[in-house]
Amino acid sequence: MEYLGVSYDIKHVPALDPGYIPFGVWIDAYLKGAKQPVAIAVERNGGLVSVRHTYIHGTPEMAEADYRYIERYMKFLLWSIGGFRVSVCGCSDIARQLRQAYTAEGARCFDYDFFQKLYERELEIVDLPLSQCPRSNEAPRPIGGHIDGCRIGFDAGGSDRKVSAVIDGQCVYSEEVVWQPKLHADLEYQYEGILESFRTAASKMPRVDAIGVSSAGVFIGNAPMISSLFIKVPRSRWDEVKTIYDRAAAQIADVPVVVANDGDVTALAGAMGLGVGSIMGLAMGTSEAVGYVDKDKNVLGWISELAFAPVDLNEEAMADEWSTDIGVGCKYFSQDAVIKLAPRAGIELDPDLTLGEKLQAVQRLMEQDDPRAQAIFETIGIYLGYSVVLYSKFYDMEHLMVLGRVMSGKGGEMILKTCQMVLQDEYPALFEKIHVQLPDEKTRRVGQSVAAASLPETR
Repeated sequence: MEYLGVSYDIKHVPALDPGYIPFGVWIDAYLKGAKQPVAIAVERNGGLVSVRHTYIHGTPEMAEADYRYIERYMKFLLWSIGGFRVSVCGCSDIARQLRQAYTAEGARCFDYDFFQKLYERELEIVDLPLSQCPRSNEAPRPIGGHIDGCRIGFDAGGSDRKVSAVIDGQCVYSEEVVWQPKLHADLEYQYEGILESFRTAASKMPRVDAIGVSSAGVFIGNAPMISSLFIKVPRSRWDEVKTIYDRAAAQIADVPVVVANDGDVTALAGAMGLGVGSIMGLAMGTSEAVGYVDKDKNVLGWISELAFAPVDLNEEAMADEWSTDIGVGCKYFSQDAVIKLAPRAGIELDPDLTLGEKLQAVQRLMEQDDPRAQAIFETIGIYLGYSVVLYSKFYDMEHLMVLGRVMSGKGGEMILKTCQMVLQDEYPALFEKIHVQLPDEKTRRVGQSVAAASLPETR
């Protein structure tokens, strides 16, 4: 197979998506003849800088492939690491094209607007010679794992909110409440829901020593800078959004409060359950949520919003409705992937069903061993296997814990089995290094809200 003059090979072409071009596989093929060194440096808050060195071909006949590679590579860095300044070093022509793409009117206008809102400053693309590439400045930091005292752990999802009361590491109460934060423009709805959960958990303990929150979104400190939970709330009220968790916690007790991205808390739950580091948690639900802790069980301070990071180079791939880009993770590792593939498998879903109900309809067919449903989950397993190749280029993984509603039942078993088969067949070294697994029973007992409770240190 060939794309932009680069020949690549995959043994396991997904039957329901024959045009699929796995980005990680294509990278390996592209780099074989690339000799011109380039570097990309991504700067984020606190003076932190991540630098990646790579190569391009730098010839006229490979100009299109060079741009496609650096454009996708840089986009992956932005959505995995986060940043407000990107220095593209050693390839001025590509830097100029990227600068045009990342504007309010350019091809990457969504990304430009997102990072501008996240860091409250304009996203810059800087053209530098390779000799002036900024120096790396990373600062991993510990996350959670504190179990002393009486703690509230809260997990804010897009369709339900969970809260746990935890005393010295033991969950003494837990509840799950359905809510619809994405549909409400009045912030009082979200605030009252959060406060009600806090109060319920507090009533089950003699006191409250700390409150930990796992929440969808990207955070600076405890402040949600971007979050789908508040997508309907006007930007004019965003100062209130930024303090929503701190304000609700203050109504309960004057105690330490820590808010973290739900993906990182997923990885923390895995680390606590398995007793290991170098673990990525990948949740396939409404969207794709990802988190990571390193070998020392530290977080990197990255945003890891891989739902918007590219995984497929097929130019006919389905577009994400929000970001408008094609080939990004949320269309491959979420309920959207199942729904996208259903008509290709010959399954007609009732258009009046909600997205969650459509997923459940396919899962019911899978439980009946319907071969059409099997083809859907097998395709997602192939996506996952080749995306492990990609993700391992950016994250030092020894464990990949896959969870979320898409991974339940026989469908999840098929995804896992197929992913492992792809790795064992084509990437045996990765198969030996990275243990791809569902959460074990101990990790399930830890749970998202219980792991969230461990985030703060008590005074």
